[in-house]
Order: sequence, then structure tokens, then C-alpha cells
Amino acid sequence: MSTPDRLARRLIQLYAGLALYGASAALLVAAGLGLEPWGVLHQGLAKLTGLTIGVVSIVVGAAVLLLWIPLRQRPGLGTVSNVFAVGLAMDGTLALVPDPHSFAVRIPLMLAGIALNGAATGLYISARFGPGPRDGLMTGLHRRTGRSIRLVRTTIEVAVVVTGFALGGTVGVGTVLYAASIGPLAQLFLRVFAIPAESARSTVVAEATPERVILRP
Repeated sequence: MSTPDRLARRLIQLYAGLALYGASAALLVAAGLGLEPWGVLHQGLAKLTGLTIGVVSIVVGAAVLLLWIPLRQRPGLGTVSNVFAVGLAMDGTLALVPDPHSFAVRIPLMLAGIALNGAATGLYISARFGPGPRDGLMTGLHRRTGRSIRLVRTTIEVAVVVTGFALGGTVGVGTVLYAASIGPLAQLFLRVFAIPAESARSTVVAEATPERVILRP
């Protein structure tokens, strides 16, 4: 694959992955059976502020990105794009998906959201344009504190879930199922969408990818 073709594929994967990530998060919101950890916080803040959950996701992503400065993390194109693309895709999807009332609809929506989230994760991480703001926060704290990524990630996610739940975010079977399945799903789709690394470094690519953060042993 030539360099221009590889770059084109990477860009397509990046933005397709971010759009699908936002759509998958929206499906979990619509299902109402429990959100992913950061989604619980976003939903709680949305209820508190009256903003849409997509707008809250953008604001939180931007705030987390500011925390990269003292951690000396370097954002990539994917990092900045993540802040805006996921939130916009969430609000766009929620505007199109009708509000389901039956468990016969809500359960498939939840399962589709989790599976789509795994595929989206594999797509945008494989593009190698840098981690999302939240993943970068975890890797940055890991480097600065010397604590394991698992401990740092668990601490942050427990904190955001508890805070989000206290604010009215939805915790349920979807939250548990997401936590149990996202690692294997992301690992599968990282292999499916893998792109050979370029020999020359790009100016828009961050130094590291967040596979270790996304994939839990």
C-alpha cells in the first residue's frame, strides 16, 4: 500500500471510528440499561446542566485535554478530533433513534451499542492518530505516578461512575456487560482493522497508541 493510500485509509478509519463510537454511545443511552463509565458521568452532567449529552461530552473532553498540559502529554489529530466528533455523532444519532419502551427493543439496542463500540474502538485506535483525551489522561497519570495502568484506569472509571450516578446517570446491566466485553471486542477489532505502521513519523501522530489502556488483560 502506497503512503498516500495508507494515509487515506487511516483518515477514513479515524473519522469512521469516532462517528461510530458516538453512535454506539447513543444507542446505549437510548437503551437505558446502563452506560459505559464516562457515559454515566456525561449523562449525569447533562441532567444537571440541561445541555445535551453530546455537548457535555465535548465540554468534558476539552476539560480533560487541558489536564494533559501538566502531564506533558502530546495530542495528535485523533485526540482533538475525538473531542468534537464523538459528541456530535452522539447527538445526531439520538435525534434519529426513537425512544424505545419495550425490553424487546432496548436489549438489542444495548447489545448493538456495545458491539459497535468495540468495532469503533478498533477502527480509531488502529488509525494511529493519537489516543482520545480520556485515554491520554490515564496513560499520562500512569507515567507521572508510576502506578499500573489497570489501577489508574480503574480508579478514574470508578470515580466517574460514582459521580455520574450521583448526578443521575444510568448504571445497570449495560454498564457491567460493557466493562466485561469491551476488552475482548476491542482486541478483536484491532486485529481486523490493523494498518501496517509507517516507517516515517507523521507530524500529526502522537508517539504512543492507547492499546494498553483499552485492552484489559
